[in-house]
Amino acid sequence: MEESGLSIVNQLAGFIQSGGVFMGIILIVWGIGLAISLERFRKLSKGFDVDGPSFMNEIQRYVLSNDIQGAIRVCSGTAAALPKVLKNGLKRANQGTEQIQNALDASALEVVPKVELRLNYLQLIANILTLFGLLGTIQGLMSSFAALDSIDPAQKAEFLSKGISTAMNTTFLGLITAISIMVIHAFLTSKSDKIINEIDEFSVKLLDLLGTKEQTEK
Repeated sequence: MEESGLSIVNQLAGFIQSGGVFMGIILIVWGIGLAISLERFRKLSKGFDVDGPSFMNEIQRYVLSNDIQGAIRVCSGTAAALPKVLKNGLKRANQGTEQIQNALDASALEVVPKVELRLNYLQLIANILTLFGLLGTIQGLMSSFAALDSIDPAQKAEFLSKGISTAMNTTFLGLITAISIMVIHAFLTSKSDKIINEIDEFSVKLLDLLGTKEQTEK
């Protein structure tokens, strides 16, 4: 079992080494992409996200029972994006609709960029990985063709075939790493969109709820 594991490791090491310097560059860029992805996943899944419908139902119960401070305390109990926005709207519950709307909009403008932070980097990294893979292949092919002059004519075909195979390693690695980052980017973007859409939806619902409550009291 250990020998099998060592064999796989040796094969991977040989694969990376055979691709030249661009293989190392691709792995470094990929590592940066994975680090950003991990940080964004933690933030979007555990930091900014919340069960929007359930949270809004809880806020609605407090508001309808005329306990605005209770609703504010619920919002203060989490660092998620939606509660932060709704909290600032609730703080102006006794003011006019326009003031509540301004508070919600200002909070959303502050929170949304934090939700979308660094997601565009992942798309850029995926493109860079693909380009480095192609660049490594071109460099490998150029080196192979340049070395043909010093090779025995009987061995040229074998040498060229081996050189092309080695050169394609960078394209393979570049595409595999780029695809993985693109999939992660799509997943994180969907998480980000869900959070932002809930902010928009429940901000409007809170504004309508507070407006209806104000009219009822009058």
